[in-house]
Amino acid sequence: MKLFLDTAHLADIETANGWGILQGITTNPSLAAKEGLEFHDLIRAITDVVAGPVSAEVVADNRDEMVAQGQVLAKIADNVVVKVPMSREGVAAGARLVGMGIPINVTLVFSTAQAILAATIGATFVSPFLGRIDDVGNDGLSLLAEIVETYAAQGYDTEVLAASLRHSQHVVQSARIGADAATMPFAVMDRLFDHPLTDIGNERFNKDWQAYQQALADRRKK
Repeated sequence: MKLFLDTAHLADIETANGWGILQGITTNPSLAAKEGLEFHDLIRAITDVVAGPVSAEVVADNRDEMVAQGQVLAKIADNVVVKVPMSREGVAAGARLVGMGIPINVTLVFSTAQAILAATIGATFVSPFLGRIDDVGNDGLSLLAEIVETYAAQGYDTEVLAASLRHSQHVVQSARIGADAATMPFAVMDRLFDHPLTDIGNERFNKDWQAYQQALADRRKK
């Protein structure tokens, strides 16, 4: 499963990229609005750092405007993936963009029926929002499992990108279910490294090494 960051914050992107585990970025209008940069400049800056797919979302009410925006976004860099919303206009726009050879990510997916529509138009990614489903009292992971199972049964090429992940277990369970990719906030990715036994072990190893070096130094003095 590929690990993506769901952010437009360049400092976090550069940090995660430096860890060697970052394989893509998803952004949305809300995340981009926090950064204070012109949107196209922001996406260009992200693609300069990240080699993997970078999802950039269109913002319009009708398919013609979505297609026009998507064409502009796709020209920013070869690894831009145009995000379109799960709606009648968004799917229609997505189908046209796919026909032009532009990869798309269908976002705001909350049902398997919607995921089938995304696969039918040849989307590169479909993004079910697990955390938001949990927020309204339903089971986001169960939906993810149903989408993965349906895609496998039908042989769809669209990759399932688990989105709206809130904690490490969302990431782990998404991998176990068979998601192709998972996108998460920086804080969630950062916590994937953490375990108290790892901290205890590292502290013990470092103390033992220091004691070992001190013993060698004392021996040399004799």
